Amino acid sequence: MPERQALQTRAAHGDVVAFEALVRETKAGLYRFVRRYVGDADESYDLTQEAYAAAWLAIRRYDPARSFEPWLWTIAINKCRDWSRRRNIRRLFMGATDLQSAEALAVVDDEACAEDRYDTAEQAQRLHAAIVALPPKLKEPLLLTAIEERTHAEAAEILGLSVKAVEMRVARARQKLAQKLRAEA
Repeated sequence: MPERQALQTRAAHGDVVAFEALVRETKAGLYRFVRRYVGDADESYDLTQEAYAAAWLAIRRYDPARSFEPWLWTIAINKCRDWSRRRNIRRLFMGATDLQSAEALAVVDDEACAEDRYDTAEQAQRLHAAIVALPPKLKEPLLLTAIEERTHAEAAEILGLSVKAVEMRVARARQKLAQKLRAEA
């Protein structure tokens, strides 16, 4: 990947065109990850944009000898964590209900639909809500490995953990999800 390395080096030196090329290469995967992390499409779009803006502002500190994606994903994860803390504080002070709760997400469908489609959608919604509710230390490795199909080594690099820690956290996340889904059934 000599072209990728050259692109990363140019971006690290402030080349806007090179940075934009890296954004184009990474935006779909990064948005998908953020969307699964926070559970809201609009918030996800904003957080993804914030991650790229923060990356551009910090681009001179980026080491082009290392892969761009883990560096960028670390920034995005920090943006997600900040968002989560702000949301929890707002809830505490405002007494706001969770907009991602099953009640808030329920939409009346005037059309009759097949029962199996309804069941599948309901199961997917329950799984999505259960993933969003996981603590960040379990949610992050799970999303990176199970959903984004990153290796444990890649997830470890992004999260600044050992591969063993990623493996253990993914296993714990799966256990918690299974327990929560069984309890709701």
